Amino acid sequence: MTLRFRAAILTAFLVVCGAADAQQPNPLDVIPDKMPFTTPYGAPISLAHAEAAIAAATGEAEKRGWALNVAVVDSGANLVAFARMDGAQLGSIAISEHKARASVKFRRPTKVFEDGIQKNDYKYQLSLDDIIASRGGIPLIEDGKLIGAIGCSGGAGSQDEAACMVGAATINK
Repeated sequence: MTLRFRAAILTAFLVVCGAADAQQPNPLDVIPDKMPFTTPYGAPISLAHAEAAIAAATGEAEKRGWALNVAVVDSGANLVAFARMDGAQLGSIAISEHKARASVKFRRPTKVFEDGIQKNDYKYQLSLDDIIASRGGIPLIEDGKLIGAIGCSGGAGSQDEAACMVGAATINK
């Protein structure tokens, strides 16, 4: 093949690919009928409830041999209680708090952000303040109101989420 022929094939390929990209609808252009994640904020979680959630999460982690950091924030994203299990990595202290804060601020589990970026290629989420795209942040809902969130970190994301789900179950019934 001559260089000119190769260039013509490449140009044709790029034109076809560009046309195919232009025809793909942007999923972000879909306008939902209802607002997602609209659980109303409620009164802040009590210290007793926060400590019970942490005890359940750390109990699950201990049963499985995981060393995690667990944070609970109130409905205003303020830290209420925290536990660092023996041997939990230091870098995950701030991450557990970040997961809890992101979960309460955006009224959704942090797995939603992880899925948005990894499965749906919603890279724009990385530009939003206080996002953490890692599972392990779960909202705490009592009587239909968001009273706080729990965040776990130190293991694989699936481990963090599993322990947090047990902690959240003490509130979310």
